[in-house]
Amino acid sequence: MTPVSQTKKPAWLKTRLPEGDKSREVKRIVSQYNLHTICSSGKCPNLGECWGAGTATFLILGDICTRSCRFCATKTGQPLPVDPDEPARVAASIKLMNLRHAVITSVDRDDLPDAGAMAWVATIREIRKVNSGTTIEALIPDFNGSRENLEWVMAEHPKLISHNLETVRRLTPTIRSKASYSRSLDVLEHIGANGIRTKSGIMVGLGETEEEVLELMDDLCQVRCSILTIGQYLQPTREHLPVQEYIHPDQFKQYRLAGLEKGFVHVESRPLVRSSYHAARHV
Repeated sequence: MTPVSQTKKPAWLKTRLPEGDKSREVKRIVSQYNLHTICSSGKCPNLGECWGAGTATFLILGDICTRSCRFCATKTGQPLPVDPDEPARVAASIKLMNLRHAVITSVDRDDLPDAGAMAWVATIREIRKVNSGTTIEALIPDFNGSRENLEWVMAEHPKLISHNLETVRRLTPTIRSKASYSRSLDVLEHIGANGIRTKSGIMVGLGETEEEVLELMDDLCQVRCSILTIGQYLQPTREHLPVQEYIHPDQFKQYRLAGLEKGFVHVESRPLVRSSYHAARHV
């Protein structure tokens, strides 16, 4: 890998602020329908680009997560009760944005018996009812490893189901508060074995080695994962894990080529890439 001084972000990590009519319209719709997006909750560096293009990634089941992963900017604590009207508001917003591909994600809801699975089902059904031509990507949590809860979502047959490994095997216990590397692989394997295309994403710059990233690629290929996203970890606040190194764009290009050679159908690998970045390309 090519480390860079950690005292200052390199030029390739500069982003632009949200601007333009489309960005203002996305902000208005999200506010009007009292919705959450991972774009803002997760402090995504691509918010300006994506909102400026008239798209957003919706965050369901509230914006408070029951887990406290050390890389994630999403709020953690005791979530509010599930909002039964949220699926209809998400569907209406997608229609107003005229999205041809909608990405939905959620916080972890370990406080719920079904870990939020039925809210996922209701959201997918409502989106389809209102937006018949829109493809759906479900970026799901691990549902505490429950295959029953996972299968509720699988039964709705979204076009793509994503579940992020986030980092290499060795670093998983350090950065993920409850999820495990093996459990995430099991989730992806079970989905792929049932004929649904899967996708996963990781961050680099947390102290992993190139060999560990390549090993992770092999693990994903073994469970039939066909799409991989790789992006630079950026410390959201001083309370979160510090960046160990800024990875040079050339290394991201090498990761992309390595992933394609290993058999991934699509690899999105650049410093500012996030799970839902340019997601419509992945389907």
